[in-house]
Amino acid sequence: METRQLGTSDVKITPIIMGTWQAGKSMWVGIEDAETIKAIRAAFDVGITTVDTAEVYGNGHSEQIVAQALSDVRDRVTYASKVFANHLKYDQVIEACESSLQRLKTDYIDLYQIHWPSGAFKSEIVPIEETMSALNKLKEQGKIRAIGVSNFSPAQIAEALQYGRIDSLQPPYSLFWRQVETEAMPYCVQNNISILAYSSLAQGLLTGKFGPDRKLEEGDHRKNNKLFKGENYQRVQQALAQLRPIAERHQCTLAQLSLAWLIAQPQTNAIAGARHAEQASQNAKAAEVKLSDDELQEIDAIGRQVTDHLDNNPVMWDWDS
Repeated sequence: METRQLGTSDVKITPIIMGTWQAGKSMWVGIEDAETIKAIRAAFDVGITTVDTAEVYGNGHSEQIVAQALSDVRDRVTYASKVFANHLKYDQVIEACESSLQRLKTDYIDLYQIHWPSGAFKSEIVPIEETMSALNKLKEQGKIRAIGVSNFSPAQIAEALQYGRIDSLQPPYSLFWRQVETEAMPYCVQNNISILAYSSLAQGLLTGKFGPDRKLEEGDHRKNNKLFKGENYQRVQQALAQLRPIAERHQCTLAQLSLAWLIAQPQTNAIAGARHAEQASQNAKAAEVKLSDDELQEIDAIGRQVTDHLDNNPVMWDWDS
């Protein structure tokens, strides 16, 4: 698979990135470590050499699983991890990074990201200058190679940029969730910041496996996802029906079509998780699907049938419901 430059850094990433939130198990159901390890390894075997994880995914369990899957090929993979909103004081950032390095069994993390802005999830407010100071120190020490942010607004990115280089933004972004396009994407293009889209398959909706009557199990965090509720879910089903003929034209799956559309957007790369090896292999094939300008516009219009009815809140979940 081709690689792309991460922002202005010397880090190279694949346009399809292996996501490992599910590897942490917390907030997911039916996840088996052995299957996750096989999936991560399968992704590597078919050319997905960039893996995204975070300290908060299962309290570090995801990072440990990534290490089990890829330690023997560490020199050929790009690791991206994140520090959570409750660890943004100077000493906490340093300590969190050291812990992630140990769990990942590596001397350096290629991309280290602020997972959520200070204050998120009722965390203590920490000046971004203090957090960036710690990240810059880690970069000077060679423990991280690039700094990124996740779930930041353009204004928050601009403030962080006053204190150091930001090479990536990780927002929720898919054909069915597109708030990033309004302000953040133009800002990222202007400032040469790579977009690493998470929930790039709308948490599985864009695979087409969730039919009109599908019920989610208890413990599955998607029960709180706005796209899985009421009229939004009905619009999703209608849009999927219109996408299927395009996928059939390209002899690809709905997921591959959706990922191909996403990585054709400005500055955009897609994080896609997988429970099983076959899913990981199938995700990689999205990079081979070439869409014409007319097809990109057609898919764009289908997606808007869902997104035009959503509010401007960039958070995909109603956590309190």
